[in-house]
Amino acid sequence: MEKSFEEVLERIYNGSKEAERIVSRYAYRTPVEYSETLSKLTGGEVYLKLENLQKTGSFKIRGALYKISKVKDEARGVVTASAGNHAQGVAFASSVFKIPCVVVMPETATITKVESAREYGAEVVLHGKIYDDAEKRAIKISEERGYMLIHPFDDPDIISGQGTIALEIAEQIKDVDAVIAPIGGGGLISGISVVMKSTNPDVEIIGIEPENAPKFAESVKAGKILSVEIKPTIADGLVTKKPGKLTFRIVSKMVDRILTVSENEIAKAIHLLLEKEKILAEGAGAVGVAALLGNKLDVSGKKIAVVVSGGNIDLTAIYRLIIRALADTGRLAVIEGYVPDSPGNLSDVTGVIAKYRGNIIDVSHHREDLKAPAWHTALKIVFEVESQEVVEKILEELRKAGYMFEKV
Repeated sequence: MEKSFEEVLERIYNGSKEAERIVSRYAYRTPVEYSETLSKLTGGEVYLKLENLQKTGSFKIRGALYKISKVKDEARGVVTASAGNHAQGVAFASSVFKIPCVVVMPETATITKVESAREYGAEVVLHGKIYDDAEKRAIKISEERGYMLIHPFDDPDIISGQGTIALEIAEQIKDVDAVIAPIGGGGLISGISVVMKSTNPDVEIIGIEPENAPKFAESVKAGKILSVEIKPTIADGLVTKKPGKLTFRIVSKMVDRILTVSENEIAKAIHLLLEKEKILAEGAGAVGVAALLGNKLDVSGKKIAVVVSGGNIDLTAIYRLIIRALADTGRLAVIEGYVPDSPGNLSDVTGVIAKYRGNIIDVSHHREDLKAPAWHTALKIVFEVESQEVVEKILEELRKAGYMFEKV
């Protein structure tokens, strides 16, 4: 690499040490927790860096605080584009340093993130479907109002702020072998990789992004920045069509591996963190755990730090994820069948379910079902159960009693 780029890396590393003083004053030094569950599942020694417990609910506040602390005296105001977490970070930092702030967020941003940005005092503009659309509007507002544009990831100061996470990890986990971090625009993993590699070149840096937004995986493979097709993903904080120019160069040089995870793997990771670790993570924050659960890499015998980058998940999304996870693990069952449309039959069926400690969530019947035998009604029952083996026992007993039900 040419000397100028090496100087940028040095600036980021030195900036991270300077940013640590700012971040420690206005934000939290987030905890690291050993995960017994993930360690047993993977054979490694897995630690979770809990940025979901950070102020504003994500790591983004770090870069925002450092950047705005440096420009507060020269900018008449700031404007930024973000899927949500950077918006909250910039809004919070702007309130700290008392500077006007506009954040542009995609129309698909969660209500939680939109309202939080407003509560921190920012003017919120909703525009477009993804980050790239919001960025175009932010640039226009910057030009119209004369506000300074704060890029969410492709900025050395933002990257330096995110690098403070690595400084903390190095102190909290001695002799760490690898750090696993999400990749959105690349600011987080760029800061982490520059700081970690500067202190210990042998530390492996592994980036994780959703299969539905694989901009870095595709770009690094091609050796150039590519714009990828975006599909809907629960990891909305990691959605952008292409890498930043600076972050692409840093990731290409400093990140050892980039892996992708499916929507189902992300959902399972959110559920595991909530159920086993009592940690609430958003989709973007759970991709590192998703990679471990999906056996995407072998960490056996290694000491691993996984960055849980944020916890700003919409409550309705949590509900849907829990239902899906329960169904995936066989603890939620749906059965359908036909019963005679006369008193006592529904009671008989639900009695069998209760016998096996099934907890009925919903019952619906449809007399208009044309497939039903004469004088029968179609019945659909949703219930919680200990396992799929128990569901099979329930179905067997129902059939013996003359009720023909099938699992959906």
